[in-house]
Amino acid sequence: MNKLGEKSLKTLEYYEILERLAAQAASDAAKEKCRALRPLDDHEQAQVWMDQTTDAKNRMVRHGSPSFGGIRAVGAILQRADRGGTLNPRELLDVASLLQTARRALVYDAEQEEKTALTPIFGLLSGNRALEEAITTAIVSEEEIADGASPELLSIRRELRRISGKVRETLNRLISGERSKYLQETIITQRNGRFVVPVKAEHRGDIPGLVHDTSSTGATVFVEPQQVVEINNQIKVLEGREEAEIERILAELSGEVAGYKNAIEQDFDALVSLDFVFARAKLSFEMNAAAPILAGGNGRCRLLRARHPLLDKDKAVPIDIAIGGEYDTLVITGPNTGGKTVSLKTLGLLSLMAASGLHIPANEQSEIALFEHVYADIGDEQSIEQSLSTFSAHMKTIVSIMDCCAQGDLVLFDELGAGTDPVEGAALAVAVIGYARQMGACVAATTHYAELKTFALTTDGVENASCEFNVQSLQPTYRLLTGIPGKSNAFAIAARLGLQPTIIERAKEQVSTKDARFEDVLAELERERRRVEQMREEAAKMRSAAQSERDKMRAERDAAEQRADKLLESARSQADRILKDARMTAETVFDELEDLKKKSQKKNADQNLAAAKAALRGVITQTENEQRRGVQKRVVEADEQRPVKKGDRVRLLNVGGVLADVLAPADKSGNVQVQAGPMKMTVKANELRLVEESKPAKKPAPQPRRSAPARELNLRSAASEVDVRGMSAEEALFEVDNFLSRAIMAGLPSVTVIHGKGTGVLRNAVQQHLRSNKRVKSVRSGVYGEGEQGVTIVELR
Repeated sequence: MNKLGEKSLKTLEYYEILERLAAQAASDAAKEKCRALRPLDDHEQAQVWMDQTTDAKNRMVRHGSPSFGGIRAVGAILQRADRGGTLNPRELLDVASLLQTARRALVYDAEQEEKTALTPIFGLLSGNRALEEAITTAIVSEEEIADGASPELLSIRRELRRISGKVRETLNRLISGERSKYLQETIITQRNGRFVVPVKAEHRGDIPGLVHDTSSTGATVFVEPQQVVEINNQIKVLEGREEAEIERILAELSGEVAGYKNAIEQDFDALVSLDFVFARAKLSFEMNAAAPILAGGNGRCRLLRARHPLLDKDKAVPIDIAIGGEYDTLVITGPNTGGKTVSLKTLGLLSLMAASGLHIPANEQSEIALFEHVYADIGDEQSIEQSLSTFSAHMKTIVSIMDCCAQGDLVLFDELGAGTDPVEGAALAVAVIGYARQMGACVAATTHYAELKTFALTTDGVENASCEFNVQSLQPTYRLLTGIPGKSNAFAIAARLGLQPTIIERAKEQVSTKDARFEDVLAELERERRRVEQMREEAAKMRSAAQSERDKMRAERDAAEQRADKLLESARSQADRILKDARMTAETVFDELEDLKKKSQKKNADQNLAAAKAALRGVITQTENEQRRGVQKRVVEADEQRPVKKGDRVRLLNVGGVLADVLAPADKSGNVQVQAGPMKMTVKANELRLVEESKPAKKPAPQPRRSAPARELNLRSAASEVDVRGMSAEEALFEVDNFLSRAIMAGLPSVTVIHGKGTGVLRNAVQQHLRSNKRVKSVRSGVYGEGEQGVTIVELR
């Protein structure tokens, strides 16, 4: 980037954004990478960076941020290890910290199932748990090597502890015995790594041994008693062996580090890159920012509800600003302190941030074109509130910009042409804008000159914009209005501040008729704009009210549907209870019929009994099926019911709503003969309801011959097996009961239930249920050729 481009970055406060970004990074290397970030003009690479920021932000929402606090700069460490140097414990712990961070990052990435823009970076990580644990197991801290670092070190330290204990024991006897009176204090201390006792100087000869030190006053000498000299010598030898073993362990670990040098360097680079990316995501959260749509070169830049990122996000007024597309030049006018410079800086800074892969504080539907360069002339000392630059300084910067601007650049001018004669300044401003446009650059400029407002109104590709100002309160609203030139409002502001009316009138007289008329037109445009905005606000309120009313109606409709569902569910539950009671009653009847069977000696008793049971079960089963499947045939109400006739379909109210066919109309007593399945019965006319559908009367079935009973016909037509695979236990038992009823009515001697092998839960449930049935003679699992454990063979009584 050229010198002018770097100066523009500073002018637009881009470096302040980088400092805020660096504050989000955990490692020093990532912080430096943040500060070195520069905008891209490559659309494809900029999109990759933007996608990385977005993916990191999405991951943080779901899983939080990975920890990068363990990243350590290990470049120099790895170089020294590679040259055969021995690393100290601190350096080895730095390597282990880096490997641990890489391992945790891999675990974090494993939680993400889909590939994202971060997947290639995570893919560079390898980690090395074996080396990490070898280091952390051997090294406790920078000053301590673990006993278990090697068997030899453990043996040496055990011997050291034993001999040290022996020395202390010997010296303890000395200081607690008769010679304790020669000691300055009854303590054991060390001098030059050897155990000594403090002896009074005048009693030096009373305790034989070696003198290692003398107190500052000379009153105390530190003596190594003769009886522990040899023991101390052994300790010194062991300490030498310990030091040599530690050096060997460190050298061995350093050699392993050198062997994985390339992989560790790659882990470091990948972790720094991830720290950098997640710092961008954290900055996005901090600024309440979003990813804009990146357009290619010469595209449209359209910022919606954009805020300057260095202003308080709770107080800054969002603006809409656009350039490119239908117009390549934007002339912003309005009073001082109205927000013109803020709008200019917001446009430039957000363009730079987006080109750097950073999210911007604007609506996510915002579009930003990637400019080759962004040049800004806002003065060397320009601030958001006030311009302190001079005409000369402005012109020096403008000259440099005119030398460099080209196709695909964005040029920002603040108070273009100010600081000199208004007529010449306005003419110069028009010429500068025209030249920049001719070179293919997009231009945004702020001004007070009416000539530039006219230039924007009369020139294709140039658009006016103004910063709104409330004359009544003398406060800017900071809203940017595109398409409308602004007024300086100097007279109104002066009047509100108390300037004498005569002075203001004289000033108005100095304004040319043409300029005054132009200002009047602007004032009329402003009034019309406010009127349109008021109408738009009223329309929005009406639309909001209509939407609220519609939502209210929808809520009431949903509530009504929920109430209807609850009523229907209650009715179904009640019907289920009725059916349950009917089944229990049927079982009681079966038991009574079973007792009758035992007393009966007729040949066809079993057949009639089975048929009766099957018929009753069939009726109940039919009712249950209709209830479960939600069969809802409309029943004719009592007040609109006609007399039933032969062939009508009716529902028996006193038998749980079972359907039946009318065999004969009601007699004089009101009794109607009906048939429900194979059972015929007589019921009262008021105990049945006519179903809307009618079915033609069936022709009487021919009477079978005595030599060919109905049992044989049923035997041929009934199924001998039922398949309940895939059903729940409750559904399967229900289906098995229906099947047994049909089989018993048909007189089948045995049947097969197919339930599959699976886990055996369904098989156990079916077999247990069958064994409790009084009509079942025996139950067994299938053998080879029958289906083995996947089927159950049932013999019927």
